[in-house]
Amino acid sequence: MPVDDFPPGSVWLVGAGPGDPDLLTRKAEALLRRASVVFHDALVGPGVLDLIPGHVRLVSVGKRSGRHSRDQGAINRLLIEAASEGERVVRLKGGDPTLFARSAEEMTALSAEGIAVRICPGITAASAAAASAGLSLSLRGHARRVEFVTAHAAPGLPLDLDWRRLADPQATIAFYMGRGAAADISRNLIAAGLAAATPVIVACDISLPGETRLQTRLDLLPFAVATIADDRPTLIIVGEAVAPPGMAMAQAAATKAADAQR
Repeated sequence: MPVDDFPPGSVWLVGAGPGDPDLLTRKAEALLRRASVVFHDALVGPGVLDLIPGHVRLVSVGKRSGRHSRDQGAINRLLIEAASEGERVVRLKGGDPTLFARSAEEMTALSAEGIAVRICPGITAASAAAASAGLSLSLRGHARRVEFVTAHAAPGLPLDLDWRRLADPQATIAFYMGRGAAADISRNLIAAGLAAATPVIVACDISLPGETRLQTRLDLLPFAVATIADDRPTLIIVGEAVAPPGMAMAQAAATKAADAQR
């Protein structure tokens, strides 16, 4: 849908990307300029919010693990109320709205009230982290599959994941919201057969000036994560594709040579 299709009383779910305003899509920026109200997450980068014109009303509906300012039902009601009053509503979400962002719940609630709602995609954290590190999430012959997994579980409950399927040496696995689950991720993937020396990247504040990236291995993951402040959103990427660049290139060259000899 074109940006011009933003009549009063409608809603756009907009991806803010990983935080760097230069990674915002042109369409997202245009929608922010046309909005009359923006409901934004806590993880939206301050540089992105600075792009919003001063006449646009900003409403923080930020949620972080363990510190929810508003529950999802309350957010749904705010969106419905604003659209019903004839506002041009942007729901601004960190990363991409279709990935672990509860967009389906908001779209269902809005559609049930007859409110038009559309999605503008954004760059997700795993893609931005790989780009920042100069890596590829896929690697010929070593990473044929990329999987995005939420590592957020209800308090006191273990992660309910198919660890045997995830422990694929030819996959790259990106665990979102992974800080609190680092020990479970390490223990369960190794128990399911993934090598203890499998490369891992731990990334925080991706694309922002304070970005932190730690290169480690699967068996040392809990120790690496323990060095990061517990209030920083953390992404964990596991797989041979995220080995240090020289090692990853050597792996790719070896695969190409082997293919040539077949």
